[in-house]
Amino acid sequence: MSAFSHYLKPLFTVALAFLLVSVPAFAQEHEASSHGEELNVGDVIMNHVKDDHVWHFWDGHYGTLYLPVIVYSSERGLEIFSSRNLFDDHHNYVPYKGYRKEGSRIVHESGASVVDLSITKNVAMLFLNAALMLFVFLTVAGRYKKNPAKAPSGLQSFMEPVILFVRDEIVKPSIGPKYEKYLPYMLTLFFFILFGNLLGLLPGAANLTGNIAVTLTLAFFTFLITNFSGNRNYWSHIFWTPGVPLPLRIIILPVELIGVFTKPFALLIRLFAAITAGHIVILSLLCLAFVFRAYWVGGVASAFVVLISLIEILVAGIQAYVFTLFSSLYIGMAIEEHDHH
Repeated sequence: MSAFSHYLKPLFTVALAFLLVSVPAFAQEHEASSHGEELNVGDVIMNHVKDDHVWHFWDGHYGTLYLPVIVYSSERGLEIFSSRNLFDDHHNYVPYKGYRKEGSRIVHESGASVVDLSITKNVAMLFLNAALMLFVFLTVAGRYKKNPAKAPSGLQSFMEPVILFVRDEIVKPSIGPKYEKYLPYMLTLFFFILFGNLLGLLPGAANLTGNIAVTLTLAFFTFLITNFSGNRNYWSHIFWTPGVPLPLRIIILPVELIGVFTKPFALLIRLFAAITAGHIVILSLLCLAFVFRAYWVGGVASAFVVLISLIEILVAGIQAYVFTLFSSLYIGMAIEEHDHH
C-alpha cells in the first residue's frame, strides 16, 4: 500500500494542479455568460483543441502570446508580421495589409492564393517538445560519456529504465535480430509522443499530439520506413501470396494492397482520437460549472476532472507505447525472412 501511495501522490498532485490552474482559463466565458450571454460550450472546447495563430494561456492581455505570421502570396510575395495586427483591442478580427483571419486560416482580401507558413500554436509546441527532448537526451548522453563506469543518477537514472524498456520490451521482440538499425527511430518516436502527450495536459498547452497533421506525419514516417525496408518475401506475400490458388490470389491482392495503407491510417487515427477525446472530456467537465452556475456542480465536476486527468496521464504513456509497438511490428513483418517448402 505504501508503494502504491508513493506513486499515486505525485500523479494526484499533477492532476490537482491542472484543475486549479485550468479553471481561471475559463474566466472570459464565465464573464460572458454572467451578463446574460449564452455560453457556447462547443466554441469554447474547439478554441482550446484546434490550432491557432495566437496562444492563450489565461484571460487577459498578458496571458496571450501573439505568434509570428509568415505568409506568401503571388501579389505581395513573402511577408512576416505579428498575429497581434489581426486583432483589435476587443480581440475581434481586423484586416492587416490585405490579410485577415477566417477561423484558423489566413486569407487575402483580393482572393489571391495565400501559402500560410506561420508559426502557429501547435508549431510552437512542436519546437518546445523538440527542445525538451534535445535537452533531456543531450544531458543524459553527456553524463554517460563523462562517467561511463559510474552508476546512473538523477535524470540519467530516470531515463535509463524507460529506454531499456522500449528497447527490450517493444523494439527487440517485435523487429527481431536487426532491431538496432531501427532503434533510434523507435526511441525518438516513443519519447516524442510521450513528451507531447504529457505537455498537452498542462494548463494552456497546445494540443500537439491531438493534431491530425502531427499524427499523420508520424504515421507517414512509419509507412515509409516499413515499405522501403520491406524485403522480397514481404512484397511477394503482397503481390503473389505463396501457397494460394491463382483465383484466390486475385482476390487477396487488393486486400493486401489496402492493408499497406490502412496500417498507418490506424496509427494516426488511434493517437489523434485518444488524445483529442481526453481533452474534450476534461474541457466539457470544466464548462459544466459555468453552464449550470452552481457551486455543487462545480465541485462534482472538479472531482471528475482530477480523476480524468489521472487517467489521461496513464493514457499519455499507453498511446506512446502502442504507437511504437505497432510501428515495430509493421517493420518487423516487412523485414522478416520466411522459409517456404
